Amino acid sequence: MNPPAAFLADPPQSPAVTAAYEGDLTSDGYVNNLTRVWCWRPDVLASFQAVRADLLAGSSLSPREVAVLVAATAAARGDAYCALAWGARLADLSDEATAADVLRGDDGDLSERENALAAWSRQVVQDPNAATEAHVERLRVAGLGDQEIFEATTLIAFRLAFSTVNDALGARPDPQLAEKAPRLVREAVTFGRQVQAHTAPAPTGSGVG
Repeated sequence: MNPPAAFLADPPQSPAVTAAYEGDLTSDGYVNNLTRVWCWRPDVLASFQAVRADLLAGSSLSPREVAVLVAATAAARGDAYCALAWGARLADLSDEATAADVLRGDDGDLSERENALAAWSRQVVQDPNAATEAHVERLRVAGLGDQEIFEATTLIAFRLAFSTVNDALGARPDPQLAEKAPRLVREAVTFGRQVQAHTAPAPTGSGVG
């Protein structure tokens, strides 16, 4: 028997669910397992995506710095789903060896700012109460302003919330996601839930749901 995409059944069909699924089909060519989970409240998914987009739109953090931050966060959290997605994104913005190293906790090839962001990500994931002014000062020394530090910390927290929902409800990484990820990135993701073993037929049009 094929393993389920998650612990929850697919949500009932509605215009909002159909719109979310069709958005995935347009952008990725398939409906993501995590979208099926979040579409039990598609309004919450849309709100979450909007506030995250607002945060990034007003941030001076570069796309590569954001990718480093999220990849390091996902790996420290043990979230295979986001590690594959953001490891692949980081590989596109750098190279697959650099991305795989970040997923393994090796930041040697990163810039000073990126190195500080990766270390901060792991600190926030592992024990935010143990964070000190010295940790924040390291970010400043690396060239990050206080607004950027706030934005980075908020992005980490958003990612932790997103990953927690996906992982707790059993959302498996999509096979298409793993297939598109560079080999070194796939090999670095040795944690979290296994990739879904089969591809369910993609719903289309009014049959979505």
